[in-house]
Amino acid sequence: MSVKAIPLLVFSLILYNVIAFFGGGDNPVEIFQSELFEVSMPMGGQWRFYLGDLIVILSLVLLAIEVIKATYTRGAGLADQALSMILAVIFIIEFLLVPQAATSIFFMILIMSIIDVIAGAIIGIRTARRDFGIGSDIG
Repeated sequence: MSVKAIPLLVFSLILYNVIAFFGGGDNPVEIFQSELFEVSMPMGGQWRFYLGDLIVILSLVLLAIEVIKATYTRGAGLADQALSMILAVIFIIEFLLVPQAATSIFFMILIMSIIDVIAGAIIGIRTARRDFGIGSDIG
């Protein structure tokens, strides 16, 4: 199996679990609400950037790469789609059964995983249609 077939959102799942289980706190919500930095804004406001924000941004970047990967119709793309579906099921099971995963951050990553599956299927079908000329009018 090719490395290209690995769904990248698995890294978000691993990162979240490492922080939630080994982050050194009883409540994962507190861990993800730890402030990484603060920026003073020109009009006097304060922008605070939290650990949970970093994980969500990283997951969004990985989702964007996954959508780009979905445009490839090779065997690795099909394996990636199947593994993305399995990953989404793992996200759902963990969200429902593991207390440390009952956070808004984990839920957002779960939704990104589901979007990855849906977008991958739609893009894969559209790309395959174009590659094979299915449904196109000739002459």
